[in-house]
Amino acid sequence: MKENPVLVEVTRGGMVESRHRGSLAVMRSDGQPIALMGDVERLIYPRSAIKPLQALFLIESGAADAFNLGHRHLALACASHNGEADHVDTVLQWLNHIGLAEADLECGAHPPRRGKDRKRLILDGRDAGAAHNNCSGKHTGFLSSTKHLGLSTRGYIERAHPVQTAVLDILASLGDTGFDDVPEGFDGCGIPVVGISLHSLALAFARFADHEMLSQKRAQAAQRVFEAMVDEPFMVAGTDRWCTRALRAGSGAFIVKTGAEGVFCAAVPRAKIGIAIKIDDGAHRASESAMGAVLASIPGLEQCFAGEHSNLVTTSVLNVAGRQVGEIRPQAQSRDEWTEALKGVRGARDASLSHS
Repeated sequence: MKENPVLVEVTRGGMVESRHRGSLAVMRSDGQPIALMGDVERLIYPRSAIKPLQALFLIESGAADAFNLGHRHLALACASHNGEADHVDTVLQWLNHIGLAEADLECGAHPPRRGKDRKRLILDGRDAGAAHNNCSGKHTGFLSSTKHLGLSTRGYIERAHPVQTAVLDILASLGDTGFDDVPEGFDGCGIPVVGISLHSLALAFARFADHEMLSQKRAQAAQRVFEAMVDEPFMVAGTDRWCTRALRAGSGAFIVKTGAEGVFCAAVPRAKIGIAIKIDDGAHRASESAMGAVLASIPGLEQCFAGEHSNLVTTSVLNVAGRQVGEIRPQAQSRDEWTEALKGVRGARDASLSHS
């Protein structure tokens, strides 16, 4: 089997010290590929990168309207958050609003991502709860749909639960694929995961981006999810996180969502394209650099990744003393190839959108 190309390299001094291979797919909503690199038909687990697609059911089920959920809640349903106070408090308030409690979350508990938040818990004499789990917003969204539909909240994470069945049906429909004979497993937060090709994953995000390809109901849901993510970027990830910084830099031109094991997805509505990336060794540092470089190669989005935002593409490697000793950057040949493939993309950014 041919190896996937090197997408990202890490330098130290005058030498490339590490290389990250991977694959990427950029698809149009009509099913036409724009850029394909590496093995885009190999099945992968999309992990948390599909949370924006999973959040569609929160709206389509009627739960979002029934519980009067706002952009903060919808963004949190798409989140892999830091477990900062604002994330946790919003989850707990949301649970209380739908008549449930933290104990109803079946995602398990883990400490906050940042050291200062873990230290705060220790100083307060508290343990991390399920609300601190980076997927607690998604799970609260599942519980909201479950409660609204009058289903049992116990076991809402199981493969056979109607909510999980509905969420996977949405992914299958958007990606023009099926899950009858694919590998299955469980995500870190306990929900079922299924194998999907990068080709289908990029197509799913392209169709999420292009409302003309969707039913009116789904188009309205996709628009609400998109607006929530760009309006509440902090809730999607948190302080200093790549997703939050990129959403702010894009000023509404696109959404991005990271997933475990080097998966990253994006939707660019005005260009009607979806992007899916998988880094073979699962490195986040590489998937972030690759996604930044691909988006920056789309005509109209260059300035979103220039100046103070250039570190969304190329990141400094610092030693313990804070001195720059190298960088994480897209591999030149691969970047040239996808830039050439993307040069014909038009309309990615509305001239009326402000750039911050």
